[in-house]
Amino acid sequence: MKSVQDALYNWLTIEIVAAARTHDEAARDTASFFLAILENNFGVTAVKAAKDEASGRYVVEYRCGGETKTAHFPVELAEAIWRQIEAEPEKYGS
Repeated sequence: MKSVQDALYNWLTIEIVAAARTHDEAARDTASFFLAILENNFGVTAVKAAKDEASGRYVVEYRCGGETKTAHFPVELAEAIWRQIEAEPEKYGS
């Protein structure tokens, strides 16, 4: 990952999948992998995300360098992988 923004986006997209597919161990493992990248490569902690329906964005709040920061991602982009999996579940297992 070249930037915190990239790593946050990757974490968010798979975190959405893991939350929607609680039985999906691969999604959980991948979300943990990206969380580790955030922590180890960028010093990011306390990551949480919330969908803001009004703005059509996910708001990711995190701590970095002792500061609380936020990043915003369009819902359409953040949910793209999850929607693809839901549209073609036979390709991704149950």
